[in-house]
Amino acid sequence: MIRSVKHQLAILLLLPAALLLVAAGATGFVYARSLLVEQWRQSAILKLERAAHHIDMRLGRPADWMSILHETVALSSTADDAAVSFILERLESLDGVARVSFMWADNEIAPRHMERQGASMDETHMGDETHMRDETPVHHRHRPYISEITAPRYDPEFMGETVALVSEILDRQGRLQGNLEVFVSFDYLMQDIAALGWWQSHVACLVDASGRYLAHSGAMEKGRTMLGETNDPVELAVLQRMQEESQGTYLGEGHPSETVSGFYRLEQVPWVLIMYAPGREVLAPVVDFRFYYTIAAVVCISLILLLIQSVGGRMARRIGNISTASEKVSQGDYFDPLPVMAEDEIGQLEASFNAMVEGLRERDFIRDTFGRYMDKDIAMEILNRPEAANLGGQKRNVAILVSDIRNFTEISESLNPEMTIYLLNNYFSCMIEVIHKHKGIIVDFYGDGILVFFDPHDGPISPAVDQAVCCGLEIRERITASNEVLKAQNLPQLPTGIGIHAGAVIVGNIGSKTRAKYGIVGSPVNTTSRICEKAKGGEVIISKDACGLAKRNIEVKGSMKAGLKGIQEELTLYFV
Repeated sequence: MIRSVKHQLAILLLLPAALLLVAAGATGFVYARSLLVEQWRQSAILKLERAAHHIDMRLGRPADWMSILHETVALSSTADDAAVSFILERLESLDGVARVSFMWADNEIAPRHMERQGASMDETHMGDETHMRDETPVHHRHRPYISEITAPRYDPEFMGETVALVSEILDRQGRLQGNLEVFVSFDYLMQDIAALGWWQSHVACLVDASGRYLAHSGAMEKGRTMLGETNDPVELAVLQRMQEESQGTYLGEGHPSETVSGFYRLEQVPWVLIMYAPGREVLAPVVDFRFYYTIAAVVCISLILLLIQSVGGRMARRIGNISTASEKVSQGDYFDPLPVMAEDEIGQLEASFNAMVEGLRERDFIRDTFGRYMDKDIAMEILNRPEAANLGGQKRNVAILVSDIRNFTEISESLNPEMTIYLLNNYFSCMIEVIHKHKGIIVDFYGDGILVFFDPHDGPISPAVDQAVCCGLEIRERITASNEVLKAQNLPQLPTGIGIHAGAVIVGNIGSKTRAKYGIVGSPVNTTSRICEKAKGGEVIISKDACGLAKRNIEVKGSMKAGLKGIQEELTLYFV
C-alpha cells in the first residue's frame, strides 16, 4: 500500500515537473542556441571583415604606387627613367614588399631597378623573378592597374612565401610599355589573422574566386589544392555560397554542429577569407547551458523525491497504517485507536476510522454476547435478516428444549460457592457445545436450567424437531459420561432431566431499545418447562405434538398421561 501510494505520488508530482522542466529546457536551449549562433555569426563576420580590411590595407599601399607608375608611363610621351626609378624605389621601401621587378617592353631592365636591402621586416631578396600565375587571370574591378595576383609561393632566398602583384604598363593608345611585378611577403599580409589567434584555435584559409587554396592553416601540408575536393559538405556549401554572396556563415549538421564556417570576400584582391571552427567550441555556452540545466533538472527532481519521501512518505505511511488496521479489524483484532497526526483530510480519516472501529467493537461485543447463546453461524444468519435488529418478532412454529438438574438445591448446599460455580460451568460448557452443534439457540439460563429453541426460520418445523431430539439425546450421553468423571473425583453427580415440545411462539428481540434479548415468548415455552419437570435424572421426555412432527425414527421406551400445572387437559408424553 505504501509503495503504491509513493509511486502514484511520484507519478503525479514528478511527471508534470519533469515535463515542465523538459519543455522549459528545450525552449530555453533552442532560444539560447539561436541567440548564440546569431551572435557568433555577427562576431565571425566582424572578425573576417577586420582581417580582410587589414589585408586590403597592406595590399593597397603597393597597389597605389603601382597605379602611380602606370599613370606616369601612360601620360608621358617618352619614358622618364628618373620618375620610374623613384616610384620603384618607393615601392621597394614599403613594409612587406620583398622586391620589385620592372622590365620595359623591349626587354630592357629599368635603370632604377634594384633589389631591396635592409627592409623593415628583415626579408631577404628573391632572385627568381618567375611566379606561378593563375590559370585564369583575374582583374579586380577596383584595381585596373593590377592585371594578375599570383598564389603564394615559397622562395628559398627570401625564406618565406610571397605574392606577386603583376601589372602591364600601357600607354594612352593601349600599347604595352613594360611589365611590373611587386613581390609582397605573404606572412606580412596574414599577420593580423595570426594575431587574432585563428591559426591556433580555428582553421583559416585563403582561396581565390575559383576555390583554389592560397593558404590554409591545416590543409596545405596535406597537399590540398582546391576547396571541396574531398566532398566535405561544409566546404561544398561554403564554395557554393561564396560564388553568390560576398560574406556569410554556414552551420554544419548536428546539435551542436560539428563544424561551423564563415567567409568574407576581400576588396583589393579576388580572394576569399574562410574560417572554420568546431561547433562544440563555438557553441560552448549552449553546450554548457544544456549541461548545467540537466544538473539543475536532476537537482529539482531529487528535491521532489525528497519531498515525496518526507511529506508524501509520511502521508503514505499514515494511509498504510489505516490499511493495516483495517485488515486487523476484518480479522476481529481490535487495537488502540490510531494516533491522529494532523488536522488534515487524512487526520479526519483517522478520526473517522477510530470512530468506526469503536462502533464495530461495540457491535462485535453485542454479537459476541449474542453468540454466546447460539452458534456463530446461526448468529450471523439471524443478524443478516432485516428484522433481527428491531424490537418485536414473528410468530412461527419452533422446537423447544428445556433441561434442568434434579435436586440441585440440595447439592449446592453441600458445596462451597466456588465448587458450585465450577460444577455449573463444566455442566453448561458441555451443554452449550452440544446445543451449538445441533444449531440450537439458547434463550436463557435460569439457575441450573436452560431454555433452548430450534428455529426452522421460514422452513418446515420437522427438521427443527429432529435437531431438538438429537440434541437432547446427546446431552444425556454427555452428562452421563460427565457424571462418571465426577463420581470418580468424589464429587456430586448432576442428574439432568430434559423436556422437548413444539408449538407456535413469538420469535424476536424481547426487551427495550437499551436492553433486548433474542428469544421466544408463548405458552409452548411454559408447556416445555412443565414437561421438563416430569423428567427424572437421565430422562428425555417429548410431547405428543413434537413426536408427531419428527421425521426421524424415534425409539419410544414408554409414555404417560400427565396433568401439567397451568394446563387444563392432560398431555401424552413419551420417554425417548
